[in-house]
Parts: sequence; C-alpha cells; structure tokens
Amino acid sequence: MTSPWIAYNDLAWVDDWLADAADYEREAAVYVELIRRAATSGLVRAPRTLLHLGCGAGGHDREFKRHFAITGVDLSPGMLNMARTRHPEIEYLEDDMRSVRLNRRFDAVVIPDCIDYMTTLDELRQAVQTAVDHLHPGGVLLVVGKPAETFQDNNFAYTGEKDGVHVTLLENNYVNPYRPGTYEAALFYLIRRHGDLTTHADLHVLGLFPQATWDQVFQEAGLAMRQEILDGVYDKFLLNDGAYPMTIFVGQNS
Repeated sequence: MTSPWIAYNDLAWVDDWLADAADYEREAAVYVELIRRAATSGLVRAPRTLLHLGCGAGGHDREFKRHFAITGVDLSPGMLNMARTRHPEIEYLEDDMRSVRLNRRFDAVVIPDCIDYMTTLDELRQAVQTAVDHLHPGGVLLVVGKPAETFQDNNFAYTGEKDGVHVTLLENNYVNPYRPGTYEAALFYLIRRHGDLTTHADLHVLGLFPQATWDQVFQEAGLAMRQEILDGVYDKFLLNDGAYPMTIFVGQNS
C-alpha cells in the first residue's frame, strides 16, 4: 500500500521550505533522553539500534542518527525520497507500520509523528504490536499521541521562501462530531514559483483515542507504560488562542 496523500508525495518537497531542522533536533533530543532513561532499567547495555516507524522525510533522524543505528519505515515514496537524500547512510524501507515484519529486533522503536493515521482501535493495536514484535527484551517503545481529552480544534499557518519559490500552508484541525473517534486535518497550500500561483488541497482523516484506550493498548501488548506531556512544539504556528498539547507514551517490554 502507498499513501494517497499529496502532502506526502507530490508535495513532499515543501518540507524543505516549511520545516526547521533545529526544531526537529530539539524535539528528537527529548525522545532520545526518554529512551535512554527507560532503557537503563531493561537493557543490559545502552540502546544502539532504533526502528523509526512513520519516518517521513527524516526530520527527526538528523538527531536520532547521532545516537542510534536507524532503520526507517514509511508508506509515502515522496517522503522516503526526501529522507534518503538527507540521510543516504540510513536504511529506509517503504512499508506499513500496521503489518511490516523485518525479522529483526531493535533496542528501541519510535512513532513520533504519525500514530494519528491509525483511525480504529484495531489499527492502533496493530501498530503497537508491530513495534513490540521488533523489540529486544527490555526494549523501549516511544509513541507521541494526542489523547481525545486534551485535543481541540485548531488552525495553523506555515510559510517559507527560497530559490524564487514561496510556500504557505494553512492547516485546519477539526473534531468532526459526525465521525466519532476521529478528527480531520484539512491542508491548503499556496505555492508561488517566481510569482505564478498554484493551490493544492489535501484532507486527512485521523484517529483520536481517549486516554483509557492508550492505557488498554499498551497493557494488552505487555508494555509497562509511563507518559510525559509534550508542549510547545507547534506553538509558533498556531493561530488565535490555539493549544496543541501532545503526550509521549513510553512503553517497555519484559
């Protein structure tokens, strides 16, 4: 299966216009510290290998590769092409986090940016089980999610300009009452190439699970779970009085 979203394929290149490498590095450094802290109680050595599920264009991997040998997995060829260009030394594979089986085990598995694409409880279970099936005993799973209790409608604006190309991305997050357990991310791009404007739209329907479901899925997978609040990552892009709290779920298998 290949992802259908133009944001991650035809328009994957705009990541270089809109993403700040330093922001990715600061965020990923938080995850590295949490992985190391959790691993001290389970692994017999410091974690050295990492499976990055939903690796996207490899933004977080700039920091991750300073600490781990990485294998990245993603559904989107456009994003994978970006990641391979940025990090030719990293192994990137096109596959689905719900079903991929590499017949290898890692010290840590991370899903920092795309667990929302699991839109049903069964899909969430599949993704977590994939992670567990790739962990060494005592290994660490880190997932960044958005419990339904703290999620709200939001609007974001991103912009960047270089090489005669100006990109603006407007994003609307909407909890649709007619689609329980999900929210919508509607994306609208304005791209000017040397003054000529094109526009593009993309709609993503994403999963939204209550805290009790996160607890249940980690427990069913045999993971001892703790969590941390992650604030501020998207604050500079939020419009009006938006708030976008996220939760880092850290699980460890026996």
